[in-house]
Amino acid sequence: MNTIPKRIKTCAQIEGSFTLRSGKVSNTYFDKYRFEADPVLLRDIAIEMAHLIPAGTEVLAGLEMGGIPVVTMLSQVTGLPAAFIRKEPKTYGTCRYAEGATLEGRQFVLVEDVVSSGGAIIDALKLLRGDGLNTSVALCVIDRQSGGSEALAVEGIELKSLLTYAHLAEA
Repeated sequence: MNTIPKRIKTCAQIEGSFTLRSGKVSNTYFDKYRFEADPVLLRDIAIEMAHLIPAGTEVLAGLEMGGIPVVTMLSQVTGLPAAFIRKEPKTYGTCRYAEGATLEGRQFVLVEDVVSSGGAIIDALKLLRGDGLNTSVALCVIDRQSGGSEALAVEGIELKSLLTYAHLAEA
């Protein structure tokens, strides 16, 4: 596991001129999709993340978009079925926001790639709770340590991260 932070940093940190979501410009950017697109690294991440899954978990529920490759690989290494949570319900076909394995009546955890504010998880929780579905745990590859864990705690969600932003900075 100790090589994973270095491998992620090497793979995902790029140099240049980048406008961030905040509007600020940075000469360094962390492209999380690069580590998600590396099948060997993603498998190694999933193997390590498997240790974070609480006993009794029946389904792994990945959030659109970054949580989908992570949950797919995590499902592969654990044998647990996966569900895929959209940001909003489809407007066609089944018109569902949760695809794949059913969550109703099952213990599930939410899976995300990177957590900053926790907003994507909180948005997913609103949809899920509106349907009477609840969980108390979310897993992520990287906790950016920018308030997400605290915001999720207010919602009754424990955030379990494989790595923190500090791990990557030290790598």
